[in-house]
Amino acid sequence: MASLSKAGAALAELREELTGEVFVPGDAGYDRARAVFNGMIDRRPAVIARCADATDVVRAVRFARDLDLPVAVRGGGHGVAGDALGDGAVVVDLRRMHGVRVDPGARTVRVEGGATMGHLDRACRPYGLATTGGRVSTTGVGGFVLGGGTGWLDRAFGLAVDNLRGVELVTADAERVRAGPEEHPELFWALHGGGGNFGVATALTLGLHELPRFAVALLLFRPEHGPRAVRAFREAIEAGPDRLSGALMYRTAPPGEFVPEELVGHLVCGALVTYAGGVGALRGLIAPLLALPVAGGLVAEPPYADAQRMLDDPPGLRNHWSAECLTGLPDDLVDVYCSLGERMPVPAGTRHILFPQGGALAAGPHDYPVPYRDAPWSAHPFAVWADPADDERAVSWVREVRAEVGPWSTGDVCLNFIGDEGAARVRAGLGVGNMLRLEKVKRAWDPDNVFRFNHNIRPL
Repeated sequence: MASLSKAGAALAELREELTGEVFVPGDAGYDRARAVFNGMIDRRPAVIARCADATDVVRAVRFARDLDLPVAVRGGGHGVAGDALGDGAVVVDLRRMHGVRVDPGARTVRVEGGATMGHLDRACRPYGLATTGGRVSTTGVGGFVLGGGTGWLDRAFGLAVDNLRGVELVTADAERVRAGPEEHPELFWALHGGGGNFGVATALTLGLHELPRFAVALLLFRPEHGPRAVRAFREAIEAGPDRLSGALMYRTAPPGEFVPEELVGHLVCGALVTYAGGVGALRGLIAPLLALPVAGGLVAEPPYADAQRMLDDPPGLRNHWSAECLTGLPDDLVDVYCSLGERMPVPAGTRHILFPQGGALAAGPHDYPVPYRDAPWSAHPFAVWADPADDERAVSWVREVRAEVGPWSTGDVCLNFIGDEGAARVRAGLGVGNMLRLEKVKRAWDPDNVFRFNHNIRPL
């Protein structure tokens, strides 16, 4: 760390040069600026630089390097581990940089690094185009894509990184570069799952697909009917087209027009089925599921951008998540899954989730550092609660889920779904066979590990 006089002069210069805003401890707005989605995260950065453009990002990174400070990058601030913040770090806050520009002729979209899925999906909606996004609208596009990116459209259109055409970065040397198939191809490869290890992504270019219609069925079942619903969902997915996807989830039934009053606040087994097509075709594909004793729900054809908001959670609640990729969903595992669902903390915002994979996700390029492509299912215990007194039971339940589905685990993991679970899990999320190559890219672009607040790849 530089001397106090040097640090003070550098901070004054940053405040003067930055088009955006600068916050340090004691400033009005500092505490609001350091709040992230997960209410369990309470970190105190040295400086928060809320950047207005890529030039501001260069200034902020140069400031950090001059003072020998590490850099954290905030896009959506949605990650469960709170990697958008670091104690004593310079936070490059991209939230003002949320522009989205669609090129319908080329079927591409340029998305600035602070944009959320909501920004992206709303911009693409008028053109009947979309790309694989997250499963809520509040997820930051940058972290989601660079971490691999699975969502409702991955079985139809592949992972988010399968649709990545280029990345504009500010490097650890405060230089602006573009990575693509012909420009810095080794860096471009590493960005297909390597996360924020290599620089600040100020913009990403993504390929788009036609999506004129999108249908959803959200069906709620009482817990005693959960095993039948899970099996019917599994069979629909496994027999259906790649455009069919969704999730199973045990959860506390929320208030809503489609939720009977007697279910609100009680445990339900939910089947959310998504279809990149019309609602009539969806009904036909899930007819056996609809024939079960449905206690509540809806079948509808909303715009995709609206469907993306169906599972949004408010920021500030306490969160602890994890995940396991699964070799399949046999009947024995169905029984384990349903039993774990009935032991879930209720009432709470917690969800006990199973995602189907396969389709275009499985058929995508196996060279990228996303080793979980071949897993047909993924378990995602997603604990959300308000009272700190519930921390132990919520975290324990997530660990219990991981342990009990362990016999069916592939050993791989989607890093976007987990917090800080140690170096072995980082290797499981990037692929053990990819680590040496990733470490060499890290050494080339960030030899001092300036960007370390992430699922970290250490320089070789």
